[in-house]
Amino acid sequence: MTEMRITGRTGIMLMLADPVAHVVGSLRLNDRFAAEGLDIAVSPLHVAPADLATVIDALRRMRNVLGFGVTIPHKIAVLPLLDATTPRAARIGAVNFVRRDAEGRLTGDNLDGRGFVDGLAVQGIALRGRRVLQLGAGGAGRAVAFGIAEAGARELVIHNRTNERAEALAADVAAAYPDCSARAGTNDPSGFDLVVNTTSMGMHEGDALPLDVAHLAHLAAGTDVAEIIMTPAITPLLAAAQARGCRISLGTSMLDAQYVLVKELLGIGAPAA
Repeated sequence: MTEMRITGRTGIMLMLADPVAHVVGSLRLNDRFAAEGLDIAVSPLHVAPADLATVIDALRRMRNVLGFGVTIPHKIAVLPLLDATTPRAARIGAVNFVRRDAEGRLTGDNLDGRGFVDGLAVQGIALRGRRVLQLGAGGAGRAVAFGIAEAGARELVIHNRTNERAEALAADVAAAYPDCSARAGTNDPSGFDLVVNTTSMGMHEGDALPLDVAHLAHLAAGTDVAEIIMTPAITPLLAAAQARGCRISLGTSMLDAQYVLVKELLGIGAPAA
């Protein structure tokens, strides 16, 4: 691994989150930038929701900041604080990476959905024509749902603790991708080809499973199970899935697949295909 040296010439990126103890994206991005000899350094930044607007305003004025990542709980709250969003982020209604230009203008994009789909592909997991159960309808969940539908899933059932939120997301996905049958439903994995957890359940020790314990018996060995949580790498859901013989996809796969997209957003290297 190339040694990181941070100087006045180094481009700075930040990862805004609350809390930050679980954030590993900065490490993975730093490793990739260093491996390519790019003079860019990424650091987590612990930002409470009440301070988000103040921090965003400050970042506009920091001239060596190239941009920043946005994660829980800021992906939706950051939208009105930006100057512009890409059509993809506007459609999803959430942002996870922001580019800062030389004038301090901030443009948000959402790379979660594309990154999630590309990360699955690396694991040999396809989406076209498949039935998918998605757990969660928050900021990351919105991006993943749109990505799943765009990738050609035949059916998408969304379960959320607040059913109205799941219904609203399913309606938005169905309107954008009518070939995908999207609806709200239960968290019973019976008959699904893929189960995706987009909630934060499993991030903290003692968290309950995003599936009802009684429904674990319905998780078939032929069902793939994917996470977007990065720490711990093997969440309780993935451990349960492995015990039942399921193929799994780690949350870090989504971020690793986003690396090329982040470079494209920042204008570094060749555009992504």
